[in-house]
Amino acid sequence: MTGITVSDVKASNVKSSKKSYGKFNIMYIKDRLHKIFQEEINSPDSIFIKVNGNVINRIASFISGDISRACSVGIAGETASGKSTVTYDIINKIQDFADNKNISNIITRINIDDYYYDRSEMVKAAGSFAEFAKHYDLDIPEALELELMKEHMSRLLNGEDVYLPKYDMSGTAKRYDNYSLVKPSKIIISEGLFALTDKIVDAFDFKIYVDVSAHVQKERFYIRAAERDLGDSTEEVYTNASRKAQIYVHPTMARADIILSGEADRENYKNFITKLINLISEIHGIS
Repeated sequence: MTGITVSDVKASNVKSSKKSYGKFNIMYIKDRLHKIFQEEINSPDSIFIKVNGNVINRIASFISGDISRACSVGIAGETASGKSTVTYDIINKIQDFADNKNISNIITRINIDDYYYDRSEMVKAAGSFAEFAKHYDLDIPEALELELMKEHMSRLLNGEDVYLPKYDMSGTAKRYDNYSLVKPSKIIISEGLFALTDKIVDAFDFKIYVDVSAHVQKERFYIRAAERDLGDSTEEVYTNASRKAQIYVHPTMARADIILSGEADRENYKNFITKLINLISEIHGIS
């Protein structure tokens, strides 16, 4: 894991807005966000590897209400990087807050993996998922119907209800379309290998990449492979996933507003989200 670097995480030098939100103006919000981010960046075992400075301005615009629509967050990273764990921790922390305050429709998760094409007949023909995985590449963007996912994102951000698919990750390669009804919410969050690839990257207001060291990634992958019964194809699948990630996933890190450490303590993520929630509560008078 490389050392923490920061790209201009500092208060904006743009002209101060006179618009106020109760007793708070936009510059106050930006200043508070800057302090929250800087405190985490400077902490031991920080969740951040890199933060682009302009992300604070955009967060402030959503918190203040300057941007009134829902916001979308895309989280990418290589296999076993920790992106799903990070996503769940963010969602659970925000949802717990919403449940406690009786706030409805605050966050919706869209799992990019649910958009894998249905290949259940191919698995049956191969005799097992392990045999299927030897001949079918799951580690390229073309293995997923990303156009459908982008359409669902757009509809949710436009305030429409959407039926999402569900992909069976147990080894059947079965996708159930129109599986679950979701309603528009204040935050749409999506994670997957290809979240920041060409077909869907522009669907997100905030682009996040979760990075992890190679040895930790491999250790996690082998644990997952055992759970999915990949058997003696594990090494081959891992090698292919790593090779394809260098082509399709790792380069998308350059598009990220924020690069997170997939090895940071999960409590650090939760504490950081709590600080953002507390700021939102202060600005909007949520008690």
